[in-house]
Amino acid sequence: MPIKSRVRTVPHYPKPGIMFRDITTLLKDPVGLRLTIDELLRRYQDVEIDKIAGIEARGFILGAPLAYAMGKGFIPVRKKGKLPAETIGHDYELEYGTDRIEIHTDAISPGDRVLLVDDLIATGGTAEAACILIEKMGGKIVECCFAIDLPDIGGRARLEKLGQKVFALCEFEGD
Repeated sequence: MPIKSRVRTVPHYPKPGIMFRDITTLLKDPVGLRLTIDELLRRYQDVEIDKIAGIEARGFILGAPLAYAMGKGFIPVRKKGKLPAETIGHDYELEYGTDRIEIHTDAISPGDRVLLVDDLIATGGTAEAACILIEKMGGKIVECCFAIDLPDIGGRARLEKLGQKVFALCEFEGD
């Protein structure tokens, strides 16, 4: 798939041994960006979806144009303290410590069918927290959608263990 060929690999970032998959090269390429959004649109255009939720920050870059193309609302899933109105949040574990994501309390209505979008699935911790938060608000996750899956790190398996469906446009083996 041409999308994978447009992703840059940065060795040893952010620490030695990590092969960072950088989507900025995909995003700056007008053909690559269009291919990405069009491929997602093809997958979801006939699926019953009420809203698209994007995880900060690169999930916004993919989720918002997809929501626009589908005529759906977009929900930003943000780090703690970034949203201006009343929020509901969920804390989750990181390798060293915890973090929190939040959504506005009026973003999801009970029964809303929500597509969760982010650029990449690695450990799956943030995506898992977003799923829990959306379901806590009464939303139903249609699928968790990513441009890139790093299957060896285990995020896909983590989400599937929770009963979530997972889709990625491409995979990179290894870390």
